[in-house]
Amino acid sequence: MQGYNVIMIYNKDMDRLLMCKRLKEPYLGLSNLVGGKIEPGEPGPEAAYRELREETGISAEDVSLRHLMDFTYYLQDCYVEVYVGKLKRDVIVSGDENELYWSDLERDFFDMALYAGEGNIGHMIEQVKMSREILFSD
Repeated sequence: MQGYNVIMIYNKDMDRLLMCKRLKEPYLGLSNLVGGKIEPGEPGPEAAYRELREETGISAEDVSLRHLMDFTYYLQDCYVEVYVGKLKRDVIVSGDENELYWSDLERDFFDMALYAGEGNIGHMIEQVKMSREILFSD
Protein backbone atom coordinates (compact mmCIF):
# COMPACT_ATOMS: atom_id res chain seq x y z
CA MET A 1 0.00 0.00 0.00
CA GLN A 2 1.51 3.34 -1.07
CA GLY A 3 1.77 6.03 1.59
CA TYR A 4 1.44 9.78 1.11
CA ASN A 5 1.39 12.75 3.43
CA VAL A 6 -0.20 16.17 3.51
CA ILE A 7 1.15 18.89 5.73
CA MET A 8 -0.89 21.76 7.15
CA ILE A 9 1.39 24.67 8.00
CA TYR A 10 -0.11 27.64 9.83
CA ASN A 11 1.71 30.91 10.32
CA LYS A 12 2.70 31.80 13.89
CA ASP A 13 -0.49 33.85 14.41
CA MET A 14 -2.67 30.93 13.23
CA ASP A 15 -4.56 33.16 10.80
CA ARG A 16 -3.07 31.89 7.52
CA LEU A 17 -2.50 28.43 6.06
CA LEU A 18 0.20 27.53 3.55
CA MET A 19 -1.36 26.31 0.32
CA CYS A 20 -0.16 25.51 -3.16
CA LYS A 21 -1.72 25.83 -6.58
CA ARG A 22 -1.30 22.47 -8.34
CA LEU A 23 0.76 22.72 -11.54
CA LYS A 24 0.09 19.10 -12.59
CA GLU A 25 -2.46 16.33 -12.25
CA PRO A 26 -4.08 15.21 -10.11
CA TYR A 27 -6.02 18.36 -9.24
CA LEU A 28 -4.31 20.55 -11.85
CA GLY A 29 -5.08 24.22 -11.11
CA LEU A 30 -6.70 23.57 -7.74
CA SER A 31 -5.41 24.69 -4.36
CA ASN A 32 -3.99 21.98 -2.12
CA LEU A 33 -1.80 21.41 0.89
CA VAL A 34 1.86 20.50 0.46
CA GLY A 35 2.99 16.91 0.79
CA GLY A 36 4.11 13.90 -1.16
CA LYS A 37 5.06 10.23 -1.17
CA ILE A 38 6.32 8.30 1.80
CA GLU A 39 9.23 6.16 0.61
CA PRO A 40 9.15 2.41 1.43
CA GLY A 41 10.48 1.89 4.95
CA GLU A 42 10.56 5.63 5.70
CA PRO A 43 8.93 6.61 9.01
CA GLY A 44 5.91 8.88 8.49
CA PRO A 45 7.16 11.86 10.52
CA GLU A 46 10.55 11.74 8.79
CA ALA A 47 8.80 11.73 5.39
CA ALA A 48 6.64 14.70 6.41
CA TYR A 49 9.66 16.80 7.41
CA ARG A 50 11.51 15.77 4.23
CA GLU A 51 8.61 16.69 1.94
CA LEU A 52 8.05 19.96 3.80
CA ARG A 53 11.70 20.95 3.37
CA GLU A 54 11.79 19.87 -0.30
CA GLU A 55 8.57 21.65 -1.28
CA THR A 56 8.73 24.80 0.87
CA GLY A 57 12.18 25.25 2.40
CA ILE A 58 10.62 25.02 5.90
CA SER A 59 12.81 22.97 8.24
CA ALA A 60 12.29 21.11 11.52
CA GLU A 61 13.85 24.14 13.25
CA ASP A 62 10.99 26.31 11.93
CA VAL A 63 8.06 24.11 12.96
CA SER A 64 7.07 21.11 15.08
CA LEU A 65 4.73 18.78 13.25
CA ARG A 66 1.95 16.84 14.98
CA HIS A 67 0.34 13.76 13.44
CA LEU A 68 -3.33 14.79 13.16
CA MET A 69 -5.08 11.92 11.36
CA ASP A 70 -4.87 9.36 8.57
CA PHE A 71 -7.05 8.49 5.60
CA THR A 72 -6.97 4.94 4.21
CA TYR A 73 -8.25 4.38 0.68
CA TYR A 74 -8.59 0.60 0.36
CA LEU A 75 -9.89 0.62 -3.21
CA GLN A 76 -6.97 2.81 -4.36
CA ASP A 77 -4.50 0.82 -2.23
CA CYS A 78 -3.05 3.90 -0.53
CA TYR A 79 -3.13 5.88 2.68
CA VAL A 80 -2.52 9.51 3.58
CA GLU A 81 -0.97 10.73 6.83
CA VAL A 82 -1.96 14.27 7.84
CA TYR A 83 0.46 16.46 9.82
CA VAL A 84 -0.09 19.93 11.22
CA GLY A 85 2.29 22.58 12.52
CA LYS A 86 2.42 26.23 13.53
CA LEU A 87 5.51 28.18 12.50
CA LYS A 88 7.76 29.32 15.34
CA ARG A 89 8.77 32.44 13.37
CA ASP A 90 8.14 34.08 10.03
CA VAL A 91 9.85 32.24 7.19
CA ILE A 92 10.21 32.79 3.47
CA VAL A 93 8.77 29.82 1.62
CA SER A 94 10.07 28.72 -1.73
CA GLY A 95 9.62 25.74 -3.98
CA ASP A 96 9.32 24.90 -7.64
CA GLU A 97 6.97 21.90 -7.53
CA ASN A 98 3.82 23.99 -7.09
CA GLU A 99 2.96 27.68 -6.68
CA LEU A 100 3.01 28.40 -2.93
CA TYR A 101 0.86 31.02 -1.21
CA TRP A 102 -0.58 31.89 2.20
CA SER A 103 -4.36 31.66 2.40
CA ASP A 104 -6.48 33.39 4.99
CA LEU A 105 -8.89 31.06 6.77
CA GLU A 106 -12.09 32.82 5.67
CA ARG A 107 -12.56 30.55 2.66
CA ASP A 108 -14.89 27.67 1.80
CA PHE A 109 -12.30 24.91 1.86
CA PHE A 110 -15.08 22.42 1.04
CA ASP A 111 -15.49 23.97 -2.45
CA MET A 112 -14.30 21.21 -4.77
CA ALA A 113 -14.13 23.63 -7.72
CA LEU A 114 -11.30 25.45 -5.91
CA TYR A 115 -9.69 22.92 -3.54
CA ALA A 116 -8.28 19.44 -4.07
CA GLY A 117 -9.20 16.46 -1.95
CA GLU A 118 -13.00 16.15 -2.28
CA GLY A 119 -13.64 18.29 0.79
CA ASN A 120 -10.93 16.73 2.95
CA ILE A 121 -9.07 20.04 3.33
CA GLY A 122 -12.16 21.61 4.89
CA HIS A 123 -12.56 18.60 7.17
CA MET A 124 -8.93 18.77 8.30
CA ILE A 125 -9.16 22.51 9.03
CA GLU A 126 -12.25 21.90 11.16
CA GLN A 127 -10.40 19.17 13.07
CA VAL A 128 -7.55 21.60 13.78
CA LYS A 129 -10.05 24.18 15.05
CA MET A 130 -11.60 21.59 17.38
CA SER A 131 -8.20 20.49 18.75
CA ARG A 132 -6.25 23.75 18.65
CA GLU A 133 -5.50 23.86 22.39
CA ILE A 134 -4.23 20.27 22.38
CA LEU A 135 -2.19 20.67 19.20
CA PHE A 136 -0.51 23.96 20.06
CA SER A 137 -0.32 23.97 23.85
CA ASP A 138 3.47 24.39 23.93
